Amino acid sequence: MSATTDLLSNYQHIIESLTLTTGSKGVYDVTVDGQTLYSKHETDRHAEPGEVLELFTELVGDVRRYGEE
Repeated sequence: MSATTDLLSNYQHIIESLTLTTGSKGVYDVTVDGQTLYSKHETDRHAEPGEVLELFTELVGDVRRYGEE
């Protein structure tokens, strides 16, 4: 899933845990360090490309991405 790939590619150095919880009918939740970032069950739609990554950056603030100086 691109949401988890985006998070791990860009913020693996600060994420302690990442959980993707799946359910029936394509429902899923993305949880980072105990904080639910996105829930398809709540929004009733798939996340747009980059949406979960944007929600994460809003949560953590101005943190450098993995590999940036």
